[in-house]
Amino acid sequence: MYNIIDGGVCAPQGFLANGVYAGVRKNPNKLDLGLIYSDFPCVSAGVFTLNKAKAAPVIVSQDKSKKGNIQAIIINSGNANSCTGELGILHAHQMANKTAFKLKIDPLNVAVASTGVIGVTLPIDKILSGIDQITHKLTKNSQAASQAIMTTDTYSKSIAINLKICGKNITIGGMAKGSGMIHPNMATMLGFITTDISISQEILQYTLQKVNEDTFNMITVDGETSTNDMVLLLANGLANNPEINSIKDPDWKIFYQGLKYVCQFLSIEIAKDGEGATKLIEVKVTNAKNKEQAKIAARTICGSPLIKSAVHGEDANWGRIVNALGYSGIDLDLNKLSVSLEKLNLFLEGTAIQFDEIEAKNLLKNKTVNIYVNLGLGDGEAVAWGCDLTNEYVNINASYRT
Repeated sequence: MYNIIDGGVCAPQGFLANGVYAGVRKNPNKLDLGLIYSDFPCVSAGVFTLNKAKAAPVIVSQDKSKKGNIQAIIINSGNANSCTGELGILHAHQMANKTAFKLKIDPLNVAVASTGVIGVTLPIDKILSGIDQITHKLTKNSQAASQAIMTTDTYSKSIAINLKICGKNITIGGMAKGSGMIHPNMATMLGFITTDISISQEILQYTLQKVNEDTFNMITVDGETSTNDMVLLLANGLANNPEINSIKDPDWKIFYQGLKYVCQFLSIEIAKDGEGATKLIEVKVTNAKNKEQAKIAARTICGSPLIKSAVHGEDANWGRIVNALGYSGIDLDLNKLSVSLEKLNLFLEGTAIQFDEIEAKNLLKNKTVNIYVNLGLGDGEAVAWGCDLTNEYVNINASYRT
């Protein structure tokens, strides 16, 4: 268990952040422009949406991330700057250039992220004025920054932890947003992680990609992969530990596990806060043919509208779980398959179990519903997270633009 501390993305040494209202959103009580900045140059890593209709900020930031030197991230909510053509690319560059000018750093080292309505031209004049405001007030206000990136989220999501490497105190901080258009096909949301560890860019990128596969890529709310999704990780080296430049370094595993903890925490918070959700669904699959098949099985169960609806209605309709496994494409032998709700067996090695319906309903009343699947075919394991499907999800998305 890690020592969880305050400070979010500002907890590691040398990082500042803030959030302001720039006028992008209609409600002046909701912050809509956030900034994360390191006093010193960082090595950086990123993972980005696989949606082919990539938003302008994704295109711009993906190119900059390859160079591995991001020092600041400017983020707006309320407008996705997606499907906005060459003008959208220009606006993304303008956001980066203005931020760089105010912070006196290279524009190539400023990443851009946006979230909100697709297909609407960015109100760039408001954002540029907001950049004047936010750079003037840049402090250790990670809470404001995490609030500024929210869309339909009901609360901000952030965490920071401490760990020890070679006697040095290493800190990892993170914040994320995500509530709707959440489905694993890279990141499924916006995530920003900071750390003061000293590490090579190549190893940092490898570590983020590896962690992403078991955390952000294992959540789903509605099966929708956004045009704007990204996770960016900045490491400024101020902890002064011996640089980690190999995954064979014992210190790498310590960092990897800490980063995974942070990303898993944020992933679960996103799934828990799915649009209209009342319950978190956690699905653990064991004894699959291999890990990849376990991941497919867990994600398929979490993403099934029928299963999500059954969980919301507190109906232990285990047949829907078996059905989902059947169409998932994984290897399946019903005579070896077992399904349970917590410790309550529902289907055991091909045989339906006469279970206590009242006990099952009570388990489904919990805020976290745990589903366990044993495929009996190998040693592959995986965990996925999702949420129930409610009438409120439809209400939110029926009037998203208005």
